[in-house]
Amino acid sequence: MSREQIEKLENEIADLKARWPAHSVKPAMWQRLEELEEALEIAKRQERDNAQ
Repeated sequence: MSREQIEKLENEIADLKARWPAHSVKPAMWQRLEELEEALEIAKRQERDNAQ
């Protein structure tokens, strides 16, 4: 993944967290956060591996 895709994922995570309620987070929001964080981790790992 490119740096632009990593930034897009980071922005999506930030947007989701900005909409995060103080209480009673819906399961769909938790699931989306986990998906985004996993995709971000994979993207960063790929970028690091490609840099070597």
